[in-house]
Amino acid sequence: MPLTPPPLVFTLDPPVDPALRDGVVTLWADVSDAGGAVGFVPPVDPDDVRAELVKHLASMAEGRTRLLVGYDEDGAVAATAFLALNTHRLMRHWLWLYTVMVHPRHQGKGYGRDLMDAAADAARGIDGIEAIRLTCRGGLGLERFYEACGYKEVGRVPDAIRVAPGDDRDDITMLLSLR
Repeated sequence: MPLTPPPLVFTLDPPVDPALRDGVVTLWADVSDAGGAVGFVPPVDPDDVRAELVKHLASMAEGRTRLLVGYDEDGAVAATAFLALNTHRLMRHWLWLYTVMVHPRHQGKGYGRDLMDAAADAARGIDGIEAIRLTCRGGLGLERFYEACGYKEVGRVPDAIRVAPGDDRDDITMLLSLR
């Protein structure tokens, strides 16, 4: 009988310190280099990832974004998702979920679903939030994973993401109702 891996420990809005910053940069670069669809294509320069993370951290400091982190049994950053609140007065009842990542060494253990469940729980804990939207890159089967987590495809823009010359992918919008 296979051993069950220890669960990740999820923390919403952990203190941002150098260990967290470095852990997120490492996770993001490793996921990207493994072919993950998180805003980069391999090979990834960690300095490019760090510059993008600074934008996320600024949004967090302004209270527009929340960070969910999953830590493994060694205390390392193993998974993340960012929850971006809407500032538009007509759209404050839903939020965006983005940069959803599980470290490649932890994939296949059910941690992706655990991360999505933790993100939904975090969103439910934010006053007035009734739904989560996310986008994913077509051509990788990601929409099937998100559908298995309860999301529904609500939109698709063909060839909106140019991964490389001659390699355009659909931008797929998914929605999870929390009601």
